[in-house]
Amino acid sequence: MNIPVRPKLLIVEDDEGLQRQLRWAYDDYEVLVASDRDTALNMVRSAEPAVVTLDLGLPPDPDGVSEGFAALEHILTLKPATKVIVASGHGARESALRAIASGAYDFYQKPVDIDQLGLIVRRAFQLHEIECENKRLESEIGENRTVLGTMITAAPEMVKVARTIERVANADVTVMLLGASGTGKELLARGVHQQSRRRGAGFIAINCAAIPENLLEAELFGYEKGAFTGAIKTTEGKIELAQGGTLFLDEVGDIPLQLQVKLLRFLQERVIERIGGRRPIAVDTRVVCATHQNLEEMIAAGTFREDLYYRLAEIVVRIPSLAERNGDAALLAKHFLARFAREMNPQVKGFAPGALAAIEQWRWPGNVRELENRVKRAVIMADGRMVSAEDLDLASVEQDGLPVNLKAAREAADRAVIRKALAQADGNISGTAKLLGISRPTLYDLLKQYGMQP
Repeated sequence: MNIPVRPKLLIVEDDEGLQRQLRWAYDDYEVLVASDRDTALNMVRSAEPAVVTLDLGLPPDPDGVSEGFAALEHILTLKPATKVIVASGHGARESALRAIASGAYDFYQKPVDIDQLGLIVRRAFQLHEIECENKRLESEIGENRTVLGTMITAAPEMVKVARTIERVANADVTVMLLGASGTGKELLARGVHQQSRRRGAGFIAINCAAIPENLLEAELFGYEKGAFTGAIKTTEGKIELAQGGTLFLDEVGDIPLQLQVKLLRFLQERVIERIGGRRPIAVDTRVVCATHQNLEEMIAAGTFREDLYYRLAEIVVRIPSLAERNGDAALLAKHFLARFAREMNPQVKGFAPGALAAIEQWRWPGNVRELENRVKRAVIMADGRMVSAEDLDLASVEQDGLPVNLKAAREAADRAVIRKALAQADGNISGTAKLLGISRPTLYDLLKQYGMQP
């Protein structure tokens, strides 16, 4: 019989009574105990615990914090993914905040409240598990990226879409991509082109909804010199420009009925006539189209031709919304942040825990495009090293009562109180510190920690 492997929890504590109390409090974990820094580091090397509770007052400096901070630094150097929860005695809030700034996951106060610490430990294990799963998925993404060139996903739903596109790319059939706005239809259309034998020729895209109805025919089919006022030279249309390559008709549902007839003739006969022309022109191009509209309803309403639909929909690929792609929101957000930080604000290094929670909880009605825009704006506007939920304009997610961890809740509360005190003191640091009942250095540390400006 297979015995389930319990996650490992390392308790670094020199008080033997508290050691025993903590050891027996966690039946769900394999509990390891260390009384000093060297023993703790040896256990981190050998056992690789996911979570460590660390008393900052360790021998030979039990009344200070030097050994505890040295242990914290070495643990995170050895195993950066380890979640370290530091112990803070009454009146030692500055040390706790310093530990958080140094990379600790969270802190707890002494005397220990077992239930409260148990909740923090449980959250730490959950976060560690999520991060490990993300790393595993990111390693798989490397393979997915080679499938469609630039598509980033860890969601099985999108991997299935990628595999479908990979299979149909060389079949030279017409592909219809169905999905809401912002789901990446053009990216997938380019994937079809790049995976096909036509990749050496052009990929020509046209958004049928963005061009006025009276100009769309000229854009698609081209025109001869003198065909209409302003036609001062013969101009090839998008269909001709895609000769040998791929034509992408985005928002194909917006093509007017009279133009649908001409498009159907091209798909049936593979010839076109320019506006004002009399000579048929043979064109060899692969057509990929996309729409967010329900074409079957449009057919029933008489606004889209059924015969054109079946010509365009030889292969139909349905693209899930971002909300349906489990784990992709956070993964894509990290990708966008890295890209925009490199280009626009190099001091930004990542997301605060509360921001990632808000990203996962938001429904993303605008899909990937909305996520990209929010991250871009947040990177530009961020004052500190970490992008917060407020920077993303997603603070309301937490205010609506959705679950966040204790650290994120405390940070949100601290930010709100500090902002209120700064406003009451007209931005004066001394006055703000006095209102908050803390020292000026402590306030400066908090402002730096939260990336806030007085």
